[in-house]
Amino acid sequence: MEPVIGIDLGTTNSCVAILEDERPIVLTGRGSAKKVLPSIVGFTEKGKRLVGLIAKRQSVTNAENTIYAVKRLMGRKWDSPIVAS
Repeated sequence: MEPVIGIDLGTTNSCVAILEDERPIVLTGRGSAKKVLPSIVGFTEKGKRLVGLIAKRQSVTNAENTIYAVKRLMGRKWDSPIVAS
């Protein structure tokens, strides 16, 4: 059987699972036992990419370089007033 991956892209949290030997396995975040991760991506001032909980933590001090709630923008035109705001 070909590899199968499932992604639950939520506005607030996301989850990823794979099918291995016909059994679903929910993946955890790097260095974490959590199976549901914040749907947040951030960038440090030096350009390092941060994902999930660590991006959420740094959003307090580096909000300008933190991206969240992207799901609300998916499928909208770039020049849409909602996207612009």
